[in-house]
Amino acid sequence: MAHSGKSGTKAPEQTFEEVKYLKRLIEKQTPVSIKLGDNETVRGIVEYYDARFIRITRAGEPNLFVFKHDIKYLIEES
Repeated sequence: MAHSGKSGTKAPEQTFEEVKYLKRLIEKQTPVSIKLGDNETVRGIVEYYDARFIRITRAGEPNLFVFKHDIKYLIEES
């Protein structure tokens, strides 16, 4: 029997954990800090998201649409 070298199980394409997390941030209006690929940091509240970007509402500054592929990491602020 020939073996193709591929495992019989494959990791799921999406776990939906990101969706659950973003929904919770929106519902609780949790302040977040987002580090971008160019090392700029933006702070605000996640108001909306889709498959490609999230919208950040900021106090006293323009709202931002941030592409997910530009995000290094997102942390909740205390």
